[in-house]
Amino acid sequence: MPKASVIGSGPNGLSAAITLQQAGVETTLFEAGATVGGAARTAELTLPDFHHDLASSSYPLGIASPFFASLPLARYGHRWIEPSVPLAHPLDDGTAVLLERSIADTVVNLGQQGAGSSDAASWRSLFQPLVEDWPALTRELLGPMLHLPHSPLLLARFGLYAMLPATVLAKSAFRGSRARALFAGIAAHSAMPLTSAFSAATGMVLGAAGHAVGWPLAEGGAQSLSNALAAHFQELGGTLVLNHRVETLEEFSPLDTLLCDITPRQFLAIAGARLPARYRGQLEAYRYGPGTYKIDWALSEPIPWRANDCRRAATVHVGGSFEEVVAAEDSPGKGHANPKPFVLLVQPSLFDASRAPAGKHTAWGYCHVPNASTVPMTDAIEAQIERFAPGFRDCILARHAMPSAALEAWNPNLIGGDLSGGAMTPRQLLLRPTPSLYSTALPHVFLCSASTPPGGGVHGMCGHLAAKRALRKL
Repeated sequence: MPKASVIGSGPNGLSAAITLQQAGVETTLFEAGATVGGAARTAELTLPDFHHDLASSSYPLGIASPFFASLPLARYGHRWIEPSVPLAHPLDDGTAVLLERSIADTVVNLGQQGAGSSDAASWRSLFQPLVEDWPALTRELLGPMLHLPHSPLLLARFGLYAMLPATVLAKSAFRGSRARALFAGIAAHSAMPLTSAFSAATGMVLGAAGHAVGWPLAEGGAQSLSNALAAHFQELGGTLVLNHRVETLEEFSPLDTLLCDITPRQFLAIAGARLPARYRGQLEAYRYGPGTYKIDWALSEPIPWRANDCRRAATVHVGGSFEEVVAAEDSPGKGHANPKPFVLLVQPSLFDASRAPAGKHTAWGYCHVPNASTVPMTDAIEAQIERFAPGFRDCILARHAMPSAALEAWNPNLIGGDLSGGAMTPRQLLLRPTPSLYSTALPHVFLCSASTPPGGGVHGMCGHLAAKRALRKL
């Protein structure tokens, strides 16, 4: 039986290990920490029995993942919880604009101002075709980045809009402030300036996902998804080794098949002199994206949103108008943290009682900052939430802040606090991290982290596709 090893047990490392083991390859997975999961983990960060997701919590791409869907994860205790509304975006007028599962319900919500009928038609025109062809779209977008399209017309139509800056698409498609704010907030998950080419792609994909499959939570927290993947790997016969940090490739034979769920910077550190100068230079040129400042809260009660509709959603985008979101997301690329940040907030305990003691709640929020920023953002983040939820600070029982440096110290894959495994620039969307994609200059060594296609997000497809590449060489 052929053998292989996987370094790192994030969702991509676990997916790579499962794919190899399914193919009859005897696989050992090495994890530096005491638990599996990478950025998909859960812990008691604030007070006893308050369970906080450490870096990911809402999973539109997780439920959309063809690979995850192929696995019997429910057998190991994993279950998706779908809030009644995928997303809420509160505004200063005391209302919230909602991304509903139904496009019809969403456009009714957009119609609360004079431009509503025009924006309703534009929203339908933009998202209805993507939702109708959602399985085909995910096969294209979560498949190998460079491949012969299965649905070329669908991909071409998507690409015409996806290559645009989010600001251009929002201004050309929508007249009203509600639709523009909603789209900008969704596009901001790209962690790119919204004036950048291709930033519209994230808004389109995640917006369509909200209508097609929702933005669910993992019952019990992110750790339940990681634990289910690990349990399936072990049931297949794979070997899991915890508390083993791989410091150098010298631990392995040059002929060993090895998949690395790590970013280019870490791979450079462990590969040493094995890498030729040209390939080393390509990895050294790889760019990382904005950092993250994240806060977890233990709360005495639900967040007191002025707009009650915000309680229908697990994910809330806190940043106000289209113009404010654009300005906030533009700041990190210019080297400074915006004093009025755009905050991506999740309130899981409203829908999953296992996250907190009876009657209590958890929430977390983060904003983008310059990579490796040391600027404290706790007051700025909480001020933004207080703006739309007066009395929020009075509900806080405890908080736990994780600046960019703390995120990287906890998980070395989060370079400078970058949650996406590298900047989502046009070049790095296609040639990620190099033109070799998963392959490296070492014939039996492959990269399988979010620094490879299709990029960031908890979907496991980077690991699955890298493992399929490795299998062709075994």
